[in-house]
Amino acid sequence: QAQDERNYHIFYQVCASASLPEFKELALTCAKDFFYTSQGDNMSIEGVDDAEDLEKTRHAFTLLGMKESDQSTVFQIIAAILHLGNLGIQEERDGEACSISSTDEHLTTFCSLLGVEHSQMMYWLCHRKLVTTAETYVKSMSLQQAFDARDALAKHIYAQLFDWIVQHINKALHTTVKQHSFIGVLDIYRFETFEVNSFEQFCINYANEKLQQQFNLHVFKLEQEEYMKEEIPWTLIDFYDNQPCIDLIEAKLGILDLLDEECKVPKGTDHNWAQKLYNQHTGNQHFQKPRMSNTSFVVVHFADKVEYQCEGFLEKNRDTVYEEQINILKASKYQMVADLFEDEKDTAPAASVKKGTSKINVRSARPAVKAANKEHKKTVGHQFRNSLHLLMETLNATTPHYIRCIKPNDEKLPFNFDAKRVDQQLRACGVLETLRISAVGFPSRWSYHDFFSRYCVLMKKRDISKNDKKQICQTLLKDLIKDPDKFQFGRTKIFFRAGQVAYLEKLRADKLRAATIIIQKTVRAWLQRAKYQRLKGAAIVIQRYARGHLARRFAEHLRRTRAATVFQKQFRMLRIRRAFQRIRSATITIQAFARGMFVRRVYREV
Repeated sequence: QAQDERNYHIFYQVCASASLPEFKELALTCAKDFFYTSQGDNMSIEGVDDAEDLEKTRHAFTLLGMKESDQSTVFQIIAAILHLGNLGIQEERDGEACSISSTDEHLTTFCSLLGVEHSQMMYWLCHRKLVTTAETYVKSMSLQQAFDARDALAKHIYAQLFDWIVQHINKALHTTVKQHSFIGVLDIYRFETFEVNSFEQFCINYANEKLQQQFNLHVFKLEQEEYMKEEIPWTLIDFYDNQPCIDLIEAKLGILDLLDEECKVPKGTDHNWAQKLYNQHTGNQHFQKPRMSNTSFVVVHFADKVEYQCEGFLEKNRDTVYEEQINILKASKYQMVADLFEDEKDTAPAASVKKGTSKINVRSARPAVKAANKEHKKTVGHQFRNSLHLLMETLNATTPHYIRCIKPNDEKLPFNFDAKRVDQQLRACGVLETLRISAVGFPSRWSYHDFFSRYCVLMKKRDISKNDKKQICQTLLKDLIKDPDKFQFGRTKIFFRAGQVAYLEKLRADKLRAATIIIQKTVRAWLQRAKYQRLKGAAIVIQRYARGHLARRFAEHLRRTRAATVFQKQFRMLRIRRAFQRIRSATITIQAFARGMFVRRVYREV
């Protein structure tokens, strides 16, 4: 595995559940103790509970009718694969031979779980049988050959188990009702380019080339069918065809052909294969030789240039599982284990390409034709190519629909959009090329009903009242778009050249904006009038109360002024009256005294 990558999830699920009573005999520990689960140095995924996921897996098995005994055997085989990866293989005779200790606990557990003979498996994991026309002899494997054979056996056991589970699921879902059609789901491999690219990336990108070609042809075919169905004048659309790159890979004397040829050479090497590639394809526009390397080559794929390192190509392409090891598994005391391998007479390479947690299973959908002898075994590249052709046949015989999944970022973080990474993915999955194909013709289509509903705002009132929507749409477009080549009227749809829908959207937006302004103006005027009316009413009320208050104050002032005047009048009258009374009284007194004096004077005189 690559750094921070995990292997198959089921391995980590059984390790996380090793403490279960029914898993005691599997002799499992944590995932970091096994070679096949610890190479990426990342044994867990944040937010994922492997033990809980195992319960879901077992529940799914039960729902599909898998018996408890079969489930136990499945988990035994999975645990046996983990133990197989931990075998202690020791080097002998300066690397010419190797051996496994008879006391190796992982070998003992592996043989016990699969029910095979310990001594035979120990021997044939380090030896292989060579058959010539004259004789048959046994040869010791080197340490690296033993490791390769061990890994090939592990992959083969897993592949057989995987196929058995698929067959069991299909059997459980089988119905006696006649099937006229089916729905298949294909998870397409994404285009891969890393710092170090090997056989796995080569096969994945080869598959992507084939699938991208099928996708382009499918889009082109859909375009053609759409135009013919709508009776639109059809002109040939030129689009990028990656057939030259595919020929470079799969044609005679192509990369895969030369690889298979080198695998047949007794002492073939990756370096010799690389030199043959340089000699054969140096002039090919899709093939390049790096300046600073003699053991790598560059393929110009539809998505990007990828440099592949030749080291390991031959061994991965052979990926041979030896017949002697399979015969031991056939003799297992567990019937299910023996059944997994009973149909294998001559064992071909495990036709799977493994990279991290991605597995490309390319087992043929057709019954395999058994080879006459081991010399006719198929390489991984050959099987991959044949299986890919079968897949193409299936896709071409069906009606495919595509869903492109784009990762916004590689850190799996929310609300984080990496524009450069997204651009790479769009180019890698051919979306931009697809858009280019569509843009050459009439990329935008509207049904008459949808067009009428969308752009009725641009129509005149007298036109909308008509019943023939098709005629209304035609009249409108002829008025709005003066160039008749920019659109075409089909039977049920209107077809537009690139940019015309944007122009109509601009007209619609301008019309809606003008209408919005009028509505806003009217509403704002109404709001302001309502506000003014409220303010005016409030002002009148305030004025009324203020004037009433002022009038009452003035009336009070008048009353007080009148009262003060009355008080002043009465007070003045009283004051004058008293003064008058005093003067009158004094006057009378003076008159009395004066008259008395005059009378007495007269009296005296008299």
